[in-house]
Amino acid sequence: MESALAVPRLPPHDPGTPVLSVVDMHTGGEPLRIVLAGCPEVSGPTLLAKRRYMRQHLDHVRRRLLFEPRGHRDMYGAVLVPSELPDAHLGVLFLHNEGYSSMCGHAVLALGRFALDFGLVPAPAAGTREARVNIHCPCGVVTAFVACEDGRSHGPVRFHSVPAFVLATDLMVDVPGHGKVVVDVAYGGAFYAFVSAEKLGLDICSAKTRDLVDAASAVTEAVKAQFKINHPDSEDLAFLYGTILTDGKDAYTKEPTTNICVFADEQVDRSPTGSGVTARIALQIHKGLLELNQARAFKSSATGSVFTGKAVREAKCGDFKAVIVEVSGQAHYTGTASFIVEDDDPLRDGFLLK
Repeated sequence: MESALAVPRLPPHDPGTPVLSVVDMHTGGEPLRIVLAGCPEVSGPTLLAKRRYMRQHLDHVRRRLLFEPRGHRDMYGAVLVPSELPDAHLGVLFLHNEGYSSMCGHAVLALGRFALDFGLVPAPAAGTREARVNIHCPCGVVTAFVACEDGRSHGPVRFHSVPAFVLATDLMVDVPGHGKVVVDVAYGGAFYAFVSAEKLGLDICSAKTRDLVDAASAVTEAVKAQFKINHPDSEDLAFLYGTILTDGKDAYTKEPTTNICVFADEQVDRSPTGSGVTARIALQIHKGLLELNQARAFKSSATGSVFTGKAVREAKCGDFKAVIVEVSGQAHYTGTASFIVEDDDPLRDGFLLK
């Protein structure tokens, strides 16, 4: 007789609360939890309006998906929504431990595979080796190119970014505990501060993660307090997402250059950070350290995973000289889940430990 435990079914739960069904993936170790079903409709005429609506009215969904006991403080999520743009195959809202991002490269790499495998884009013609997926992110449309075989994803994904540009170089900020520190600020769909870990007395490859997080967070808070971020297209995009500590090897070499990204509320990216790679390449182009179509490898100090990137063409963003950057990486599926709520659970909307 087949055991009753072998028959999939949901445990007791509140029937008035939708079950959140998800697919979990990771890209270079950085998780992505994609909502399949159970999220209420996200209202708004544009994607940025939908982002504001979700923050104001549906933030409990983010907390239930990402926070403990269903997730952890470094979990990352994606809610798929319709796009108002005719050339976009899907729209996406990115969720993290503090709120909602404007861009996420590791998620785009994963969503490229997901969109193809779950039928969100037309099936590629027989013999097609790469499928195109236009993903409308809050920062704009990002095109993913998904390696495929017999109509299913197979192998790495690459994407072409929105215009990436440098907002400030050699910016002097006063960082508590570290004194005057020179940083750069660049945009790759989100704004980051960049500084060599060595300037903060740390070795990017051997320092404890906690020490890197503390230093990066101090830089982020200092830049936020002492420098105004602006974006030529929208105030919704004008915020500092985090700080990326590097090994200082900004000049081109064939060896990977290492970095770690600390974003949102001290959240640590396990991957090399797709939007961070985008911004870092824009910074290296701006400084004359890299040429168009010169590819570099970027390694995460957290996991050792590697993305490759290159600037493929020049562009503009408002009055800023910009570049379109191609970033490549590999995403993997890790599982599926159905998340429920019991109506008497005092921790139903999740919690985080500091």
